Amino acid sequence: MDADAYLMNRRRFLIASGLVAATAVTGIAWRRATTPAPGVAVIIAELQALRARTITTLSGWSAYTVFSHLAQSIELSMTGYPDLKSPVFRHTAGPTAFFAFTTAGAMRHPLTEPIPGAPAIAASGDTQAALERLLVALDTFAAHEGGLAPHFAYGQLSKDEYAQAHTMHIRDHLRLFAPA
Repeated sequence: MDADAYLMNRRRFLIASGLVAATAVTGIAWRRATTPAPGVAVIIAELQALRARTITTLSGWSAYTVFSHLAQSIELSMTGYPDLKSPVFRHTAGPTAFFAFTTAGAMRHPLTEPIPGAPAIAASGDTQAALERLLVALDTFAAHEGGLAPHFAYGQLSKDEYAQAHTMHIRDHLRLFAPA
């Protein structure tokens, strides 16, 4: 292949690569701009509907432990997480994961992994009391006007970003609840 043909092929490749990248970025921006994140009020209503049901999980933690874990996560967003990932993680991998989750509109994470450094949660207890604790935590978060603690993995989040994180976190755990 002569030098002119090589340069022509390279130029075509770079133009095609740029078009693919531009299309991908446009698609991500469109997805993020046109897909509203459900608010805290929506998830509260969904959880309130669970009050009258017998709640069991398909695998992993008990419903009591799940609700307690979710409440603990929301409470710690206002008071501070005991153990934070390294600053490098909270400025690179953590925000990248949060961006991916919010772009997809859903989170997937290990569903039996406790919050680093947080007090241990019992394996069983009063499920309805744990659900009420979660609802109180969500109400408190919704009314919270002060600063928020950095997330242990994602780093500093705005209140709207935390609302998205909490909503996705709750929904990820609820996918393992048995239908009532």
